[in-house]
Amino acid sequence: MPGLRAPFAILLLVAAAVASMSMFVVNEREYAIKLQLGKIVRSDYAPGLHFKIPLIEKVNKYDRRILTFDGKPEQILTGEKKNVVVDYFVKWRIRNVEDYYRTFGGREFDAISRMAQIVKSALTAQLGDRTIRDVVSGERREIMEQVAASTDAKLRQFGIEIVDFRIKQIELPANVADSVYKRMRAERERIAKEHRANGQKEALIIRARADRKRVEILADARRRAAEIRGAGDAIATKIYADAYGQDRDFFEFYRSIQAYRKSFADRRDVLVLKPDSEFFRYFGRSGK
Repeated sequence: MPGLRAPFAILLLVAAAVASMSMFVVNEREYAIKLQLGKIVRSDYAPGLHFKIPLIEKVNKYDRRILTFDGKPEQILTGEKKNVVVDYFVKWRIRNVEDYYRTFGGREFDAISRMAQIVKSALTAQLGDRTIRDVVSGERREIMEQVAASTDAKLRQFGIEIVDFRIKQIELPANVADSVYKRMRAERERIAKEHRANGQKEALIIRARADRKRVEILADARRRAAEIRGAGDAIATKIYADAYGQDRDFFEFYRSIQAYRKSFADRRDVLVLKPDSEFFRYFGRSGK
């Protein structure tokens, strides 16, 4: 019996080794592709435990998640024949693992190299018809959308899907940056001067309208005030006339008293008149 234990143990070890070589696990984050002597046998594996023929069949696994390609900055020529440096990144994933394997042999480095070439070609096509101003500020979103669509259309045949394309930064080369900035600054100053001139013109028009309105309002107010004063004077004159007609002697006496009060308001005032003057007609009379 002891002599049989060693061969049995060896047989178990060989069986365990063969079993381990026959099994493989695919998780939900992976694609798995089975190769038999270099030829694709199967690629539609669901997550879980699967089997293969040892030594004859081989299984390669690839990431099925969204991956990031952070491209190196590229110099692209614009429609003004000026170079700009475009820094970008690409979000991509494997769409068809069989096409991906047949095209690149499953090598991610080769896939990214091809992707970089296609992205540069798409950027050149998009920027070649635009000015630096359009590229830097005006049409960046449209450029990104067009580059993403163009790159995706070309890479789908290789089993790759472009999820998103983003431009991180667009800069001018040092040798042209100063001249472009000066030209842009001059253009902005010209536009600012036009805005200031238009603003001053509008301000003068508004002030002139306001001054004219002010003159019209004051003239109307003066006219209405004169009409009101005239009406008041007419009413006062009529009241005086009616009062004078009711008791003429009393009215003359009252007017004289008012005149005395105003004339002798200050003790230092001096009035030189004849004693029999009409002004003193009520002085010296008895109260009969």
